[in-house]
Amino acid sequence: MTPLILVTLVLLWQFVLLGYTFTLAGNAADKAVRAATAAAPGEREAACEQAGRDDLPGAWSGQVSCSTGGGYVTADVHLNVPVLFPGALAFPFQVDGHAGAVEEDRD
Repeated sequence: MTPLILVTLVLLWQFVLLGYTFTLAGNAADKAVRAATAAAPGEREAACEQAGRDDLPGAWSGQVSCSTGGGYVTADVHLNVPVLFPGALAFPFQVDGHAGAVEEDRD
């Protein structure tokens, strides 16, 4: 019975890590877009990428990419899902977060 309980606990923990990774990706994308809309027009992409990375814990590796155009700012965050312990191994698939907002005018 003990091995079955241990396997169940390990699977539950892995699902918690997967859910937390989804939460991190979405939150990082939201914060990145908010920072980009408040920045000056020429600095939006850099502010977006920096804000997206600042909010991520060091154990979660991934990419933050931002784009502007047509009066709209978008951010895409791609994070690797850790296997059991954040910062050690990662699954071969990524979790994606996406956000967008309208650019603010600077007068």
